Amino acid sequence: MTVQTIHTDDKELVVLTREAFDELMEKAGVLPPVPSPDGHGFRPAVETADALIARKIISRRMRAGLTQADLARRAGVRAETISRLEAAKHVPRQETIMRIDAALRAAERPRRRVGRAA
Repeated sequence: MTVQTIHTDDKELVVLTREAFDELMEKAGVLPPVPSPDGHGFRPAVETADALIARKIISRRMRAGLTQADLARRAGVRAETISRLEAAKHVPRQETIMRIDAALRAAERPRRRVGRAA
């Protein structure tokens, strides 16, 4: 793992690659693990898809500064649904994924500052 540090003010900041950061998040239990490949290098398709969807939702939700409850409210789904999806314990319907994606897109849009021209 390659790590860089930046010193600013009285703080030392650590810069990681996305891959290294995701690995740490997985070890911390924040991101569900992607299943390991078998002896032939293949991963189980459904479990891998569930984990990748979960990881993407978690990453986007965290970048948008939303809690699971916030995302659920914005997407019009139950908080338990978001929790199960993020744990890779639930196969979502396409409609649910589309609602979550729309809610995340809206949350990710840059906000305009009041009193300033667009």
